[in-house]
Amino acid sequence: MARQTFKIEGLAELDEALTELPKATARNVLLRTLKEQGAPIKEAGERNAPRLKGGLKESYTVGQKLSRRQKGLNRKESMVEVYIGPGPHAKGVQTEFGNAHQTAQPHLRPAFDSNVQRVLNGIKDSLAEQIEKARARLAKKAERLAAKIAAGK
Repeated sequence: MARQTFKIEGLAELDEALTELPKATARNVLLRTLKEQGAPIKEAGERNAPRLKGGLKESYTVGQKLSRRQKGLNRKESMVEVYIGPGPHAKGVQTEFGNAHQTAQPHLRPAFDSNVQRVLNGIKDSLAEQIEKARARLAKKAERLAAKIAAGK
């Protein structure tokens, strides 16, 4: 499987800010951001997918779930990973790449190529915003807890 690497400036500072949050909060912030920012690729893939029997367009998702086969092929590289594309049915792969009986009708690759830079920049901006919101929520929670402790004494 071919992999692409991207470089985004400013993520080191965001990564450092994430480490200051509790692990569960950081995970939720990352998950929320990736799902939100992956939507343009999903939507473009749905638009590009040919209208065939079997619901290829309707199977597009942004999520964390993989089929058993996909899990076996995938090596987890991060605390949070989000996958974008059609469901795990063979029709998605056959339509995207073609086979001996049908020509390729790419739908996911063009969706990715046309939106990747926008999505990566959106992740950077949204992640900074989500981290600040999480910090504010944690600060409010600490205030409530401190007030509760003070009132109990």
